[in-house]
Amino acid sequence: MISVNNLSLRYGKRVLFEEVNTKFTEGNCYGIIGANGAGKSTFLKIISGEIDPTTGRVDITKGMRMSVLKQNHYEFDEIPVLETVMRGNTVLFDVMKAKDALYAKEDFTEEDGIKAGELEGLFAEMDGWNAESDAATLLSNLGIKEEFHNKLLKDVDGNQKVRVLLAQALFGHPDILLLDEPTNDLDLETVIWLENFLADYDKIVLVVSHDRHFLDTVCTHVADIDFGKINVYTGNYTFWYESSQLLLKQRSEQNKKAEDKIAELKDFIARFSANASKSKQATSRKKALDKIKLDEMRPSNRKYPGIIFNAQVREAGDQILELKQLSKTSNGDVLFKNLSFDLKRGQKIAILSSNSLATKAFYEILAGEDKDYQGSFEWGVTVTTTYLPSDNSAYFKNDDNNLVDWLRQYSEEKDETFIRGFLGRMLFSGEETLKKSTVLSGGEKMRCMLSRMMMLKGNVLLMDEPTNHLDLESITALNNGMKDFRGTILFTTRDHELANTVANRIIEITPNGVIDRDMTFDEYMTNDRVKELKLQMYNGVLA
Repeated sequence: MISVNNLSLRYGKRVLFEEVNTKFTEGNCYGIIGANGAGKSTFLKIISGEIDPTTGRVDITKGMRMSVLKQNHYEFDEIPVLETVMRGNTVLFDVMKAKDALYAKEDFTEEDGIKAGELEGLFAEMDGWNAESDAATLLSNLGIKEEFHNKLLKDVDGNQKVRVLLAQALFGHPDILLLDEPTNDLDLETVIWLENFLADYDKIVLVVSHDRHFLDTVCTHVADIDFGKINVYTGNYTFWYESSQLLLKQRSEQNKKAEDKIAELKDFIARFSANASKSKQATSRKKALDKIKLDEMRPSNRKYPGIIFNAQVREAGDQILELKQLSKTSNGDVLFKNLSFDLKRGQKIAILSSNSLATKAFYEILAGEDKDYQGSFEWGVTVTTTYLPSDNSAYFKNDDNNLVDWLRQYSEEKDETFIRGFLGRMLFSGEETLKKSTVLSGGEKMRCMLSRMMMLKGNVLLMDEPTNHLDLESITALNNGMKDFRGTILFTTRDHELANTVANRIIEITPNGVIDRDMTFDEYMTNDRVKELKLQMYNGVLA
């Protein structure tokens, strides 16, 4: 068990946590949520001992082993990949090295023999003889091929490093597992594997993530950081979000009778519990939602930006886009070839690929930014496109405008009051609107880019990784805005929930052609015929 007692953390006048008291118990996975800057990652660092609180303490049951997903991607650069993973179990690794050091001695004594025997016993108790094969299996499950297992960590690319460090954290079945954004840089198949792994994990897991589907699948509880406090609620993220929104609505209806509020909440809990029990969610396996106490739930104090795309310049006609044999090669590598399909009005298409360079090139071609391609494409005469790139740095480079002036350049209405009101809906208020665009955080830049997109009033939206750098509140608002949009969207995302709730068509581009299906994202990911076709496409069988 982890017990947090009277914990406070202050940086000068800034109070991050104030008199926090809570417990985390075995067999549960806790999703740590909170607005950007609330202290989610900092809280994990306090639990791990990396940061000392100003007051209070964290008590951990004696003998529990803790494992942390490393954020320093260079710490193990000079160490082979397989050994890096095994170092995740520090106790086992120390025994193994001490044992090897004894056997390497030329003057091996009787005392060394006794010590070696003790170490051999410990090694066997910790299943040390299977450590190497277990580490190799973990790496393979996370998409690291065997050919990389004996390479130095510095010799694998950045995405693979992330997976190696994740394998290190998971290795050896630690009693406490601390994961800060574990799905970053993972492809969808690997995320699904990790979801299944954690959903069945029987120890204590604390995880920070902006992936709502991931939190829903693995979490039995939500630990909400708000106003310097941490409140723990039973249920996954969606249950927390929907119940807090219901409570917020009820709080605003001052004349609603108390008994009506309770009845409405009970009905909601009953419906949610029934739905959860039919799913694969860990919540339904580990904790009965009907045990939730109504007086423990509180409305959220979060603020959600207003992301609404329906103000179109004009409504598009039925013919949106036609591609004929579109192909792209970069540095001799085929990103995609012979893409031929057409789009109709109102379709919302998730564009998938195992190669992010392929999707990036695809959007840049359609946006008119890349002229070096083969084949052709044609937009409908009534189409007005608006493009949101995955890398927006070019829009802020050497631009010393404040936010009002930055956004004004994309608006037909130039009045400052109008621009400020628009920025206010995107959670930029007061002096924040006078910030220089060059000093914005990643999340603030993305909210500016979404503001630009709304200002331009396109009837076809091109969106490459639109959730990048956004917090959960902004992702939720974006998700709702995309669902409600009456036009056409082509988008690429690693957010499972966004893909599944918005897309009504899936197009996967491969080096050897395209897979095109009118279905939801979940249907696509579980379709056996699609799986077979993907394997053939990526292996070049259907060249």
